[in-house]
Amino acid sequence: MIVTEVRDYLKQRGTAPLRDMALTFDMEQDALRPIIEQWVAKGKVRKLPPGTACAGGCNSCAPETVEIYQWIDK
Repeated sequence: MIVTEVRDYLKQRGTAPLRDMALTFDMEQDALRPIIEQWVAKGKVRKLPPGTACAGGCNSCAPETVEIYQWIDK
């Protein structure tokens, strides 16, 4: 089920841009966002502030255009 796959993906990586998750799960970002928001509502994930840079120092996108989510439940 995609909800648990998203959970496992974020738990493993710690943080991930929405775009990367959409590519991984072969989904549109708009279709994936409500699934991530379920985890946000449960207090397990948070959306990082606009302008947060991707992990790994990637500079291919303007940071203010990237949605990054972080797993916060230990």
